[in-house]
Amino acid sequence: MADEVQKVRETTTQTPDGRTVQTTRESSNNTAQKEHTQNVAGRVVWYIAGVILVLLAFRFVLSLTGANTTNSFANFIYNTSHPFVSPFFSLFSYKTNYGVSKFEIYTLVAMAVYAVVAWGIAKLFTLNRE
Repeated sequence: MADEVQKVRETTTQTPDGRTVQTTRESSNNTAQKEHTQNVAGRVVWYIAGVILVLLAFRFVLSLTGANTTNSFANFIYNTSHPFVSPFFSLFSYKTNYGVSKFEIYTLVAMAVYAVVAWGIAKLFTLNRE
């Protein structure tokens, strides 16, 4: 690769009479450091996407089972996941009737869209590796 730079540091230890006792050679490769940074960035993207997807999965299950919104856990999940699901409300008929068992197709669509977007962003970090 053209942008691959290898740094080499060599140290030599000598005795007072000039004999070499120990030579240490260290090298570092900028490509390896760059790949590590790309891996970390990809992991961060997947971690954030994972949190969002788990939150949406909880919302889907709670809605499917008709969870009571007066329960603090269900209320927290609905309120926290609302900003992530709201862009998809207009795809299908949306009615705010929590506490009634319903199949939220827009939540599943949101999960699929966020997973594809996360995959795309994570892939952007690793494009130049291939």
